[in-house]
Amino acid sequence: MQALQTQSVHGQLIDNEKIYLAEAVLKSTVLCFDFGEQRIGVAVGEHLLASANPLTTIDNESNDIRFTIISQLVQEWQPKLLVVGLPLSLDGEETNVSQLCKKFARRLNGRFNIPVLLIDERYSSVEASSMLNQSGIKGRAQKVMLDQVAAQTILQSYFDSL
Repeated sequence: MQALQTQSVHGQLIDNEKIYLAEAVLKSTVLCFDFGEQRIGVAVGEHLLASANPLTTIDNESNDIRFTIISQLVQEWQPKLLVVGLPLSLDGEETNVSQLCKKFARRLNGRFNIPVLLIDERYSSVEASSMLNQSGIKGRAQKVMLDQVAAQTILQSYFDSL
């Protein structure tokens, strides 16, 4: 079995315990997070199907509540990889939110001992909004679903890159 390098073509891997094994991960479930200071969108997908689906939105700013909900999701879905969308500026530079997002990703890895892959999430919210518009969900009605659909687009872009 071969371990993925810390810097991969797909993004930056956070794996403090060096447990990432591509052979196991590529047969597993993945949870994806669209991190935000107010809300976190969550999507789920299967490597074997290479398909992502919106799951939920964690609409709470308390880290304790956020991680309690995430713990329940991890227990339910048993992922071998977590993907986190890394917000970058349009020119690809990191922002203040990028740093918060990286901190969130490191906490995920530390708490759950699951490798976390950070990938570029530019335009994911725009794409998610467009998808919702095409489904007939417009304006304020999108607020409830936007973050989880953004997480879905991030996770789908990961699957498409494999």
